[in-house]
Amino acid sequence: MTVKTNYHMHTTFCDGKNTPEQVVQEALARGFTTIGFSSHSMYPFSSDWHISCRDHLAYVKEIKRLKEAYSDKIEIMLGYEADFVEGVCCPIPSQYPDELKPEYLIGAVHYVPWSKGYFGVDTFFDKAREQIKRVFNGDVKKAVQEYFACEREMLKAGDFQILAHCDLVKIQNSSKAPYPLFDESEGWYKDSIKETVDAIAKSGVCVEINTGAMARGKLDVPYPSLEMLELLHERNVPVTLSSDAHSTEHLDFAFDQAVQLAQKAGYSEFMYFSGGRSLMQKF
Repeated sequence: MTVKTNYHMHTTFCDGKNTPEQVVQEALARGFTTIGFSSHSMYPFSSDWHISCRDHLAYVKEIKRLKEAYSDKIEIMLGYEADFVEGVCCPIPSQYPDELKPEYLIGAVHYVPWSKGYFGVDTFFDKAREQIKRVFNGDVKKAVQEYFACEREMLKAGDFQILAHCDLVKIQNSSKAPYPLFDESEGWYKDSIKETVDAIAKSGVCVEINTGAMARGKLDVPYPSLEMLELLHERNVPVTLSSDAHSTEHLDFAFDQAVQLAQKAGYSEFMYFSGGRSLMQKF
């Protein structure tokens, strides 16, 4: 690939292990042409793994400083991985004041709210099962269906460029889990996938092929599944490569496998951003 990009990476401003400048230096060493910083954000709220509200401005200033300092070596973009929780926060630029405005947003669903609380989709395996028992009366099918329903609602309400790990819930089927949460071959799950793909296609967003769970040893394959990726290709949904890096060692983790999966699904090119434009590049 003559263009090498990654728009999904985290630093010490949220739950990452390295500073933004350390990330830039490693990206240069690995031959990246464009990178985007995407600290977890649920502005105007926060959590112990989201960028704190008081640190948003410092984050923006640092990324802009690096953007200027390294402008002759690499293109750097300012973004957020912005959470969607209905009635609380949404990946939409108008949610941010002018001084915090991003160049792009990644839309993500990590929490599935319900009347008795919420289900944390990417939380520890035992905790996720306890939450489903408490919040959904143990109805796994309902919990998973509501996850995809939240994603579809975000696609309607949000205004973002990249959809994060669009079948994140499958991490609960990890070989590291005490047992698989659900069967991905069941008809109801396939229906949820198809309905969500239709919503993605209608929204016009780009889908990331995300190797983050592979880097952390929880999955052997990227998000989304081959089946979902084939459906996305049928509907002409563009894709981009992402490692969801939380440390510099994972900046391009398993990109070769991600490309192979994309090609198996029928893709021959990926989307990248440069100079404010969306462009396509052959794998």
